[in-house]
Amino acid sequence: MVMVSKKLFRRIKAANLKYEMVQTGDRIAVGVSGGKDSLVLLQALLSLKDFTPLEFELFPVTIDLGWGDDWSPISKHCAALGLPHHIVNTQIGPLVFEERKESNPCALCSNLRSGSLHRAAVQLGCNKVALGHHLDDAVVTLMMSMMFEGRYRTFRPVTYLSRMNLFVIRPLIYVEEDLVVKTAKNLGLPVMSSRCPVTGATNRDKVKSFVNMLESHYPSSKRRMLKAMENVDANSFWE
Repeated sequence: MVMVSKKLFRRIKAANLKYEMVQTGDRIAVGVSGGKDSLVLLQALLSLKDFTPLEFELFPVTIDLGWGDDWSPISKHCAALGLPHHIVNTQIGPLVFEERKESNPCALCSNLRSGSLHRAAVQLGCNKVALGHHLDDAVVTLMMSMMFEGRYRTFRPVTYLSRMNLFVIRPLIYVEEDLVVKTAKNLGLPVMSSRCPVTGATNRDKVKSFVNMLESHYPSSKRRMLKAMENVDANSFWE
């Protein structure tokens, strides 16, 4: 079994110890988009399973958006890991971009993908869904919320969905994107390119570039911003 780097393993172990995302007995549907984040997440969870006393099951699930992607490299990768690859076929892509022609396609696409993934998880008898959001994603989401919504808000490491009786977990929350990229390259993971028509041209991409610019001028600023999310002082905010 190929383990992720010690650095990344320490990060996911620390996040799991703090937020108790993964526990013995869990059946976890892992959202596998084919991108670097989700493939590193799958590898990290396998390392957590192999090198800790935790006993849990993993179910890689891919939501096919209807763009005609060839998932065989991902299926072969999952098979090599001893895991069955579950593919859910949808027409979310054409619906959002061709039929609906949404002015804000990302929000609707995300909601539809999440719904499909959650339903698949329930059908597989899973009690948790793991997503590949990392430290950079949390910081960018916070910045977007403040800049475009006028709110201090980002996603949680663990979220309970009462209607589905599912927990959504984000084990890579302490892992920087640079480390995800390095891990994917070092492990030779079969990363697929996104076929989304707006890839690289969204507000999220622009805010991400801004956050990376801050990091280049003030090293470790992203990690400190994440720390700030964990140490929110209610008395510091206006009522």
